[in-house]
Amino acid sequence: MKLRNILIVLSSCLLLAGCGAKRAVVSHEPVTPPWHTCLIQSARAKVAMDGTKISATVTMQTVYDSMLVISVMPLFGIEMMRLEATPLELIAIDKMHGQYAKASFADLNRKLTPSLNWDVLQQICAAELPTGNKTARLLYSFGEKTIELTIEYPERKTDVPVKVYNLPLNKYAQVDVSKFL
Repeated sequence: MKLRNILIVLSSCLLLAGCGAKRAVVSHEPVTPPWHTCLIQSARAKVAMDGTKISATVTMQTVYDSMLVISVMPLFGIEMMRLEATPLELIAIDKMHGQYAKASFADLNRKLTPSLNWDVLQQICAAELPTGNKTARLLYSFGEKTIELTIEYPERKTDVPVKVYNLPLNKYAQVDVSKFL
């Protein structure tokens, strides 16, 4: 069950990185934004997968072309799950079960449709989708499963201090996701 939860967390967080049916509206051409850091606090994320619906508050912190952290806080603002991403890899951390999973973009793209890349993930986490910066409805396929994510963006802050540090992974057990990817 814990491994399933990790995969759900990883899949859900990865939804922030793709735009399934609306893929054509996401720009893949790198454009340097007029900001260096971006902070979006208290975004509402709703995930629907296999008849299950989950809603949580999400904070997205981005340092342009360097790192981003997506914190999932469903209860009283306590971080329960986290996705740390760099241009090379993603780390999904399930703090409740003391586990984490790592994957490169190439590994993830074996199962994800459409494929995932850093530029799109950064656009979504900075509310810079061409469809607008208030609400995003994203579709993603992970193997046979279709996942729908709706994000309601509050106002974003740019060029403010962000806390995009890596969590010390030595206190978490690593889950090998290679057999699932």
